Amino acid sequence: VGFACALLLPGRGGEAAAQTPPPTAATPAPAATAAESADPDGAGTLREGDSGAEVADLQQRLLRIPDVYANGPTDGRYGTVLTEAVARFQLWYGIRGDESGVYGDDTRRDLESRTASAGG
Repeated sequence: VGFACALLLPGRGGEAAAQTPPPTAATPAPAATAAESADPDGAGTLREGDSGAEVADLQQRLLRIPDVYANGPTDGRYGTVLTEAVARFQLWYGIRGDESGVYGDDTRRDLESRTASAGG
């Protein structure tokens, strides 16, 4: 009993034992960070809140698809109207694999194939 209690008390023996669990607890954290940075919809994914030339290109391409993004803005901002248009395109053309309203790899591939001959 005395030896078992000595292992539980802080001190020389307890410090060595206490140092063992933190490395195992810290090991999963980098893996979780790596998983979070890998977008399930693809590396070039665009979603609501994004902006820039890629978003403007998406807007231009959607305007070429009848009734998906009619009269939508081409300001390079991924807002609610664009999110709804992307979701509509995904629904109408049976695109699965990307979140609804998110312009990921599957949606990009389909939209680019449909608009490539139209100058893009």
